[in-house]
Amino acid sequence: MKIAIIDCGTNTFNLLVKDLSSDEIIHNSKISVRLGEGKSEDHLLADSAIKRAMLALAQHKQSALEHEAKEIIAVATAAVRTAANAKLLIEQAENELGIRLNVIDGDTEAGLIFKGVAAGIEFKDATTLIMDIGGGSTEFILVRDKKPVWQKSYPIGTSFMLNKFRPADPILNEEIEEIDNFLEETLVELTQVCQGDFPRVLIGSSGSFDTLAAMCAENFQTSRFEADESSYTFTMHEYMQISQRMLKATFEERLDTPGMIPMRADMIVTACIEINHIIKRFGIRLIQQCNYALKEGLFIELQKNEGAWQKSSL
Repeated sequence: MKIAIIDCGTNTFNLLVKDLSSDEIIHNSKISVRLGEGKSEDHLLADSAIKRAMLALAQHKQSALEHEAKEIIAVATAAVRTAANAKLLIEQAENELGIRLNVIDGDTEAGLIFKGVAAGIEFKDATTLIMDIGGGSTEFILVRDKKPVWQKSYPIGTSFMLNKFRPADPILNEEIEEIDNFLEETLVELTQVCQGDFPRVLIGSSGSFDTLAAMCAENFQTSRFEADESSYTFTMHEYMQISQRMLKATFEERLDTPGMIPMRADMIVTACIEINHIIKRFGIRLIQQCNYALKEGLFIELQKNEGAWQKSSL
């Protein structure tokens, strides 16, 4: 049976259609929504953002039906769970499209991300940190002996950070330092749980890491993707070159960088600052990107008939 999963993130709404029995990927697509754009200080989703979300949901539902999905499960994350007027989008989606949004908390999100990443990459023996940079939040999962021992979601996604700091273009050195200090204060618990056994391997999932992998592959004319393209292994030298290039470039220069995914051209700056912070803090020696994340983790739960997920009307 084919099922469709819609991952309603802060930046993009992702659609995955897979066959439960064969594991075959039938369809995979994403739509830029920027649900957090224009979100007020009162944590209200803008009318324009809700409109974009509804258009994306309608398009994804149509795609799911065209690919003969028998079930649709839609999950909403940081932008919706923190919005004071989330009920407007939730009710509109169900009344107009028959789509029931499962609004999940940060801990559930981190758990699904781990399951997805574990399905797409083989963990090293070394202590590993999984980092999923979204628009509204960033999830961290600490892995020891190939098992998750701690996880937490922090409200430091790329859209959140851009709205909070509103850096110049290109970003100034003092602004990078300000953001770095903010991250040090915010991630105190992460440092504490890593004490005594710092992670040396960083696995990154979702859009920012996907973009960085694509830029490294394009700009250095090397392919370090696995045979099934489920993951990419960075060299530290290549990553640092691309990262510094992003921090020194203007928006237009970033947009013109080979491999850049256009919707990431503004957000990649804060993503690089976050990644660099983790590299310096823990002495990371290896960085890998994984194509699998939340929606793949949810598919695994559905295969095992785990969790109480609301299904949408077809």
